[in-house]
Amino acid sequence: MSGGQVYESGQLPPQEETRTWSNPPPAPVPRPALVDAGAALAGLGFGAVLAAVILGESRGSLAAPGGLFSATGRLAGFAGTYLILIMVVLIARLPWLESSVGQDRLVRWHRQLAPWSISLITAHVVLITLGYAQAARTGALHELWVLVTSYRDMLAAAVGFGLLIMAGVSSYRHVRRRLRYETWWVIHLYLYLGLAMAFAHQIFTGVSFIGHPLVRALWIIIWTATAGMVLVFRVAQPVWRSLRHQLRVVEVRQEAPGVVSVVCQGRHLDRLAVSGGQFFHWHFLTKGMWWQGHPYSLSALPRPPYIRVTIKGLGDQSRAAASLRPGTRVAVEGPYGTFTSHALVRDGVALFAAGVGITPVRALLEDLPAGVDVVVVVRASTPADLVHRDEVATLVRQRRGRLQEIVGSRHKVKLNARVVRSLVPDIAHRDVYICGPAGFSAEIAAAALQLGTDAEQIHTETFGF
Repeated sequence: MSGGQVYESGQLPPQEETRTWSNPPPAPVPRPALVDAGAALAGLGFGAVLAAVILGESRGSLAAPGGLFSATGRLAGFAGTYLILIMVVLIARLPWLESSVGQDRLVRWHRQLAPWSISLITAHVVLITLGYAQAARTGALHELWVLVTSYRDMLAAAVGFGLLIMAGVSSYRHVRRRLRYETWWVIHLYLYLGLAMAFAHQIFTGVSFIGHPLVRALWIIIWTATAGMVLVFRVAQPVWRSLRHQLRVVEVRQEAPGVVSVVCQGRHLDRLAVSGGQFFHWHFLTKGMWWQGHPYSLSALPRPPYIRVTIKGLGDQSRAAASLRPGTRVAVEGPYGTFTSHALVRDGVALFAAGVGITPVRALLEDLPAGVDVVVVVRASTPADLVHRDEVATLVRQRRGRLQEIVGSRHKVKLNARVVRSLVPDIAHRDVYICGPAGFSAEIAAAALQLGTDAEQIHTETFGF
């Protein structure tokens, strides 16, 4: 292999056996039936909302000047808002949904819905303005000004629409790549404010609610349920879990250039239901870091009273982790992710990791069933970048598995199908777990598919936002 080196597990020096620990209870088993039921309920709700809006129109209102524009605008507004609420539910971190689908896929669905919801809300603004302008026999811009300045809660709705557009623009791939994670996160936090501002506008000025108390009640229930899920699972549950476990930083140690492990001590960690390969959103409660959470995978199963996360300095908060002081309080949300042994469909696994992507793979190694045949392929630019090298080698040796380390520049060492076949000849008969940058994950997944691996056998955890 030109431009790089491959180290077999047999070439590594012998290591002492790691101490055995009693593992915490595993995370809940995925429940796809609940996901299907939730999807059906969401579809029924969407149909009920659209039907209620359509039935609320009359022939007279449609025939009036601007009536068709206004009716279509109302339909677009309700449809777009309902899709936004679905987007909020997808990222509300519902435990049964997270454990069954995984945050990667939920975020992908969230992003796929975004263009539709924004387009429908934009159509609502345009069509309502045109409809009211025709009814008043005035210009569209003049009518827009009248709507914003004269109608109840319209100014708040306009601000909410602006926040929605801002969040949508910041989520486009080319824009997102140029934003710091912290900036992107704050922009999306304002989306909740925008939704709250739009709610009053719909309830108090929505024509579809006039004379239809049941429709109003249905809409309030949908909004209340969505807000309740966000408050419970994104606020109350993390607060309760953080208070219960009382995590504090006890040690920060360097693992590789730009990579540190943060070891925390806490209470009742033997009752923390988590599986190897999962991650938490971490809030380090110190100046400049407390107000936002970042997703970091556990780099080992909890060893009560300790829990460890390994972080690479890529953004402001991740770089600041290296300067955390012992005693710093920590709040967590989670655990999340489906990069676990629950996803196994074969008796053998091939674990691929690049750089700090080894962290969930190292934890997963501890949690795989005893009889699973293991091959681990780790990629790094230099030997110094092989994070947790000795720990991974020891765990692989204990399982009588095979460890291969690919060292060299990714521009010179291509992990194409030919190379992957040489590393894991029987990859089509294994589950393939991949963790690392998006390009690395795509490269390995494409090679595995080309070599005959079924899509259901490929499990990924990609770093990015």
